[in-house]
Amino acid sequence: MENTKLYVGNLSYSVSEDKLREVFSQHGNVKSVSLITDRDTGRSKGFAFVEMSDQSEVREAIKSLNSKDIEGRTIKVNEAHAKKDRESRGGQGYSRRY
Repeated sequence: MENTKLYVGNLSYSVSEDKLREVFSQHGNVKSVSLITDRDTGRSKGFAFVEMSDQSEVREAIKSLNSKDIEGRTIKVNEAHAKKDRESRGGQGYSRRY
């Protein structure tokens, strides 16, 4: 299955999902936009995921938008990679030495 999801980084905290949809829709059909926010504050974390309809639209969006200035920030656009399973470290996330 081809990857149609893009990672968009270095976003201004003021950029909205609607703004991203507007920008990316100039390069193809946007299926979804997910702006990542801090669960406690609701503030943007400065990155998002945008899903396009097909691989050709993904390539076009990367070519056209990577390093483009949006609201005063130079954004990074590349293919999103599947989330890797994190290795369980148990307990508190550190090891004890006795």
